[in-house]
Amino acid sequence: MTGTEKKILIIGLVWPEPTSSAAGTRMIQLVDLFLGKGYEITFASAASKSDFSYDFSATGVIEQEIKLNDESFNSFLKELNPAMVMFDRFMVEEQYGWRVQQECPDAFRILDTEDLHCLRSARQHSDKKQTQIDLFSDTAKREIASILRCDLSLIISEVEMKILAETFKIDSSLLYYLPFLENEITNKSITNWVPFEDRADFVFIGNFLHEPNWNTVQVLKTKLWPALRKKLPGVNLNIYGSYASQKVIQLENKTERFFIKGRAANAQQVISKHKILLAPIQFGAGVKGKFIDAMQVGTPSVTTSIGAEAMKGSLDWNGFIENDLDNFIEKAVLLYQDKAEWSLAQQNGVRIINERYSASHFANQFITTIEKLDLTAHRQQNFIGQILNHHTIQSTKYMSLWIEEKNRK
Repeated sequence: MTGTEKKILIIGLVWPEPTSSAAGTRMIQLVDLFLGKGYEITFASAASKSDFSYDFSATGVIEQEIKLNDESFNSFLKELNPAMVMFDRFMVEEQYGWRVQQECPDAFRILDTEDLHCLRSARQHSDKKQTQIDLFSDTAKREIASILRCDLSLIISEVEMKILAETFKIDSSLLYYLPFLENEITNKSITNWVPFEDRADFVFIGNFLHEPNWNTVQVLKTKLWPALRKKLPGVNLNIYGSYASQKVIQLENKTERFFIKGRAANAQQVISKHKILLAPIQFGAGVKGKFIDAMQVGTPSVTTSIGAEAMKGSLDWNGFIENDLDNFIEKAVLLYQDKAEWSLAQQNGVRIINERYSASHFANQFITTIEKLDLTAHRQQNFIGQILNHHTIQSTKYMSLWIEEKNRK
């Protein structure tokens, strides 16, 4: 792709907040990847900006405010005429995909799934109701339809790649495994890590708008910390996270050394001062940015199989993976007190980052794949997608036009 062919429009569900969530970090990694390959990027969103929205001003990225269910988006699309459009999560593709197809039928359509929403919601429902996981929900129907309508969907987890291929029978040509794109951990960065002796306390971090994080803090408060703090008197548990509501803040108990610290200006800096990251995650999907941050600063972790899912491959975890709460507590104590065990866990994290998340392993291959793809032949092989696009452009179009007309009155 050259010239106008390297023009990409990214439509965001929100303006990225890399200091608030892993999703924000992921989006900025993708933006940086395209910028580094000479792409001209326009980032558009109908959401309002917050004080924590990423500042694109120094990057060359053009920002564009857009409206939902409004024909002004069609005019904007026609004028921009991007060669590629990337949707930030399936809900955005539902809202804007038919307009992109109508105005820019030859644009390469990419869906950045972030994580499989249908998997996360199915696990959450299963955990809440204590029932078997049912993946075949209305959310799944919407999300899988969105994947089929797009030319390529970016998947961050190998487990999700397998579910899409085996459970939902999605052709592999429509899926692309692209994990977090990290800088490798060098010996120089390791020498700057805070040593074992200078660290103290446990930490958890996560955006509280994300239900799995809120649930994890409740597990820590009610099931884990009461027993763990008795085994390690004098040790604190510090909870960090953006968008902490009153229900989160009121969990703080200074007597129990359970502290709600709120938003971290720099997640890695905060995690680096603590001895261990505790994350007894009960449900969720995708890949957890908190563990990437922890490994990048040499902080071991104790989590569940859901927490560590798809992250380590065949490598050893940078700490322990325990689903039984009693075992979880024992391993947390061991890791907190045993420097040799802690140091081994730290080195495991280095291997995971360098072998499984190094940007140099994935970036060039991804760009080569999308630039060499024969879009016409690719779409002919995805006839189900063509059918869905044909019907969606009719149904979604007329619903959206009805809302447009309603808004005029």
